[in-house]
Amino acid sequence: MDQISLSKRGTVDAAKELVREAIVNKLDVGSYGYDNSYTVRIADLGCSVGPNTFISVQNIIEALEFKFQNLSLPVPDFQVFFNDHTENDFNTLFRTLPPRKYYAAGVPGSFHGRLFPKSTLHVVNSFNAMHWLSKTPKVNMLEKSLEWNQGSIKCTRFMKGVHETFQAQFRSDFESILNARAEELVPGGLMVFSLITGPSGIPFADTVQGATYNFLGSCLWDLAKMGVISEEKACTFNVPAYFPYVEELESLIQRNGHFAMERMQQLDQPMRHKTFPAQFYLSHLRAVLGGLIGKHFGEELLENIFNHINTKEAEILSIHNGKLHKEIEVFVVLKRISKN
Repeated sequence: MDQISLSKRGTVDAAKELVREAIVNKLDVGSYGYDNSYTVRIADLGCSVGPNTFISVQNIIEALEFKFQNLSLPVPDFQVFFNDHTENDFNTLFRTLPPRKYYAAGVPGSFHGRLFPKSTLHVVNSFNAMHWLSKTPKVNMLEKSLEWNQGSIKCTRFMKGVHETFQAQFRSDFESILNARAEELVPGGLMVFSLITGPSGIPFADTVQGATYNFLGSCLWDLAKMGVISEEKACTFNVPAYFPYVEELESLIQRNGHFAMERMQQLDQPMRHKTFPAQFYLSHLRAVLGGLIGKHFGEELLENIFNHINTKEAEILSIHNGKLHKEIEVFVVLKRISKN
């Protein structure tokens, strides 16, 4: 299991009972004429290629079966839609599908917009995907980028204007996500997701994630000075991600008005309490950002870039083992409000 899968598995495991409680106690099933001919539809957004998406979906299926049986209702058919960007390896995903009690389908496309017909979904599930932005916001012209961004990555809140630009993009994207899901979910349907958030009141530069991005920016700047990559490329590389504060998230949900917030709490992710060797963190960095880096600088330079980054073991360990603030992973349950 690679570093991304290992981290996501920890999230899925930590959220298992919370997902079960949400479905058993909050999902409305009494007003839609459920019978043997009815199909309950589940969407997993940002599914990647497994195996964690299968575990997550299985947890939902088991909770649904328990709910119907406990209510003495016939257990309906289940259909699961696995969604991710078109670049996702859906062939691998479907080749590795385990034995299952549901009908599976792939839905390529961005979850920032509509993916399904109106009022067709009952449960929407997503783990650690919604911090990714729909696009990299344009901060300013190159000259301003050079002035702001030498040795750092723009999405790290190091400059006020940069922070505000990425914040605005996230707010717009999250509003679009909520509006799309509001159209697709039946009234009383659930949206359950986890999201990495920043610790309240702490500048992003003082978090592990922020320091990691700054570390990456410093490495890229080293390579630019060595002539491996251009200064222009180094200064204009961005990570299209934003980690909101919990207060921001709550405000956006309340302002949207389509959902009742049934739960928001911190996830106790066991991996966040462990220490790992430097190569674990460096490999995780490549697993998460290697595709973006290769696309920006060229695949032919990817090995050279990470060969240099991999020499910085002491620096990456000081980030993860130091006194920087760790991000907070929250679990959220939203219930679609009746459209009447």
